[in-house]
Amino acid sequence: MADSQPLLSLDGDAVAAEALLRDVFGIVLDEVIRKGTSASEKCHYSVKKGAAFLGLGTDSVRMVKADERGKMIPEDLERQIGLAEAEGAVPFLVSATSGTTVLGAFDPLEAVADVCQRHGLWLHVDAAWGGSVLLSQTHRHLLNGIQRADSVAWNPHKLLSAGLQCSALLLRDTSNLLKRCHGSQASYLFQQDKFYDVALDTGDKVVQCGRRVDCLKLWLMWKAQGGQALERRVDQAFALARYLVEELKKREAFELVMEPEFVNVCFWFVPPSLREKKGSPDYGERLAKVAPILKERMVRKGSMMIGYQPHGTRGNFFRMVVANPALTRADMDFLLNELEWLGQDL
Repeated sequence: MADSQPLLSLDGDAVAAEALLRDVFGIVLDEVIRKGTSASEKCHYSVKKGAAFLGLGTDSVRMVKADERGKMIPEDLERQIGLAEAEGAVPFLVSATSGTTVLGAFDPLEAVADVCQRHGLWLHVDAAWGGSVLLSQTHRHLLNGIQRADSVAWNPHKLLSAGLQCSALLLRDTSNLLKRCHGSQASYLFQQDKFYDVALDTGDKVVQCGRRVDCLKLWLMWKAQGGQALERRVDQAFALARYLVEELKKREAFELVMEPEFVNVCFWFVPPSLREKKGSPDYGERLAKVAPILKERMVRKGSMMIGYQPHGTRGNFFRMVVANPALTRADMDFLLNELEWLGQDL
């Protein structure tokens, strides 16, 4: 309507914003006993996003410190739980990560599970990126302890290259938890007197009801290729990432951020103008400007696309994720040669 007025002018007022949420959506947060969750400071942003969707608020998520390799520190998890309880909060979930987005770190799941067991907390493992490593007999030790998780998220469309999207939520619970949480028993859709096992009807177990049969993508790929072929795909990615690391070390134009334990190879390209100035006061600031320039050049040329980002106190660096099963050593050589060519005048 032309003469309608806004319900409330917030003007950045957090108190007014919360009042509007309470009035319009009926979101009531208990200020005395505020439930909470804990996650590594290097966890995926979806943890906070989920807390927001649930109405818990992003402030209910406590970030647990990670070590220099990006792994959750179990001792700090224990400390954060104690602090939360001292403040009157009720911790209920810990979200660990197997394969962080940037560094590809794997949290120490056994130690994290010990903490969760002592405090009676639900342990969720975000293995969206690293979960496929379980298919490799050589590398599956990275996920030791995942069998103790209450829930696991896994994305076969990532390392296994299943068609987008293909995601799985695995639960230890066998009491039909999803239906108990989400089921609305709509009799016009989910009749209980059908001639087949109604447990096969998954629509009442999930949030969105109608959805694609994403599991079919994984089933068909697994059926066509077999477990051994998928294991080789994972092992090949690790081997190719190791090749890239060794080649990086041979060239003065590149500096590793750290030795990778997964297929995330993180590095800086050091241009000619900075190769003798590592100790200078502005070295880090100048080096951080290199990756965005090279990213623009490679995209405009149409030769490559490699992601970059800052991370903690580290300035922008490249993150080459070796996951495409079609990649070869020749592709890794091309990547390094192309970066050297694109940055030769910097």
